[in-house]
Order: sequence, then C-alpha cells, then structure tokens
Amino acid sequence: MDAAAYSWLWFIIIGGVAGWLGSVVMNSSNSMIVNIVLGIIGAIVGGWAAGMMGITAGGIIGSILIAALGAIILIALGRLLRRA
Repeated sequence: MDAAAYSWLWFIIIGGVAGWLGSVVMNSSNSMIVNIVLGIIGAIVGGWAAGMMGITAGGIIGSILIAALGAIILIALGRLLRRA
C-alpha cells in the first residue's frame, strides 16, 4: 500500500473511534458505519470548531478527541432537528 492508502485507513480508524466515543457520550445506538461517518464528518466539524477557538490537536489522541467532539455536536444537532 502507498502512503495515501494508509492515510485513508487511519482516517477511517480515527473516525470510527471518534464516532463510537460520541455515541457513548451521547447514549446513541448507531451502527458502526454511522459511527464512522459521524466520526469523519465530526473530525471536520470538530477541527473547524477547535480552530475557531484557537485549539490545536496534537497526535492521534488529540485528533480522536477533536473528532469525537465534532461527532457529539452532530448527534446533538441531529436530535434537535428530529424534535423540530
């Protein structure tokens, strides 16, 4: 595998872990695929939110925490939209 393939693999793994963490914190019963998607999109949302606050993530743990924060935000927004 080339470097780009490893990057995508790590992106999916980090997204999956972050999505799972988000679902645990928010007590959500999403499937593994939904958790991965939430984690990947959450990484984008969390990265944007952290950047707006001047927070930078260091290493894999920091990336997972930022992505999990984004997944939590997405789950909360989804719940709000379903109620409306």
